[in-house]
Amino acid sequence: MKMRVLAATAIIAFSAAGAEARPFQDLFGLRKYENPELQQFLESLDYQDGAVTLGDSGVRLNVPRGFYYLSPEHSRRVIVDAWGNPPGAGDGVLGMVLPSSRTPVEDGWGAIVRFEADGYVSDADAASINYDELLKQMQDASVESSQERVKQGFPSVRLVGWASPPYYDPATHKLHWAKEIEFGGTPAHTLNYDVRALGRKGVLEMRFVGGMEQLAEIKAVIPTVLAMPEFTVGARYEDYLPGTDTVAAYGIGALIAGKAASKAGLLVLALAVLKKGWVVIVLALGGAWKWISRFFGQKPEA
Repeated sequence: MKMRVLAATAIIAFSAAGAEARPFQDLFGLRKYENPELQQFLESLDYQDGAVTLGDSGVRLNVPRGFYYLSPEHSRRVIVDAWGNPPGAGDGVLGMVLPSSRTPVEDGWGAIVRFEADGYVSDADAASINYDELLKQMQDASVESSQERVKQGFPSVRLVGWASPPYYDPATHKLHWAKEIEFGGTPAHTLNYDVRALGRKGVLEMRFVGGMEQLAEIKAVIPTVLAMPEFTVGARYEDYLPGTDTVAAYGIGALIAGKAASKAGLLVLALAVLKKGWVVIVLALGGAWKWISRFFGQKPEA
């Protein structure tokens, strides 16, 4: 099946100090795809590293060599044009971070970056959370949610367990955890590895999506990823003004379980996400991107 890639748009200029745009050839050399439309699409993207300012979120993303960042516009083009999602699937995305060893359509993983401006998230509950109990609550809630998904024509989904248990660092106000998820009873399970950085006005989200076989690879880069986001002065967690600033309606536990979804947890949010077309991203990435390769019917030339 041949996918029609939309004509390349002009490369978006990026004004953040320290950010460096890198051409396709700089990262990937003379790598060529048999499909000329796919080659043109990949060469039209603006691969960046260095210091990247994420809109008005108050976050600067310091992307080192070995990774690259795609702007919101180019991330939407990947999500919609390359991965075949509906146009609304890229709404609210502040960019993507991927390893510079792979293009956005090759077998591998990628992190989708968003910012939730829900206010200051209190970490008062962080030290008292029983993550085994939290997981059990999320798994119980997932059963009913999965049944509803099946009624709506989506594959069943099961939260298998923690692929890596939650860890919160009170010194940096950053946390990370990973979930193992089964879609439609398939033996190849999906990995969601989540990184969060807390700020004065909200939470920066970085979600890595891949196959469970990529857990070790993704886990190895988590320290580097945790060091990437930096809130600017005035937007930092410690800049919070009690009685003045907005306080989020959830804490660390609810953030991990799916924020304000409470009893429904992770999978009620997933159900809402699916209506926006994100299931294609999850399934494509969760299947180790082999779906993408089959869809294009192309592989890079040796």
